[in-house]
Amino acid sequence: MNVSSLLVVRIAAMAAALVIFAPASHAVTPNEMLKDPALEERARNLSQGLRCVVCQNQSIDDSNAPLAHDLRVLVRERLVAGDSDKAAVDYIVARYGNFVLLKPPIQPNTIALWLAPALVGLLALFGFSRCLRRKPDAPSGPAATLTVEEVTRADALLEGKEVQ
Repeated sequence: MNVSSLLVVRIAAMAAALVIFAPASHAVTPNEMLKDPALEERARNLSQGLRCVVCQNQSIDDSNAPLAHDLRVLVRERLVAGDSDKAAVDYIVARYGNFVLLKPPIQPNTIALWLAPALVGLLALFGFSRCLRRKPDAPSGPAATLTVEEVTRADALLEGKEVQ
């Protein structure tokens, strides 16, 4: 095996390792982590279900935002204080509302979150079907017919002859 093929194999191995281990990367810093592995596992599970209110499309476990850091620390503090998983989440929901949950419960105040995607999809489907059903615009009057002189003149113009 020559040097260039060995280099290609090493690069491919590094790329494969990056692809395999990329989903495992989280924003949790070592100083946040709890010494008790069972509590840390509970904290990680809870953090994955809580939305970063700054990023809005990431869990606090994946977000690098300072507020996400504060929420991760708060979850861990609640667990160390002896709260159950539900009590820890309820504490955060009481402070930030249901918006902090990645999967908010279906309630009268969150029904729009659940129904909006379906309504937008139905409106798009309705508009698309109306667009498909639309008939092409018909000419407003009878089709114009050319006289023999006009056809002769048009042919002459297309051939590049001078017409008088």
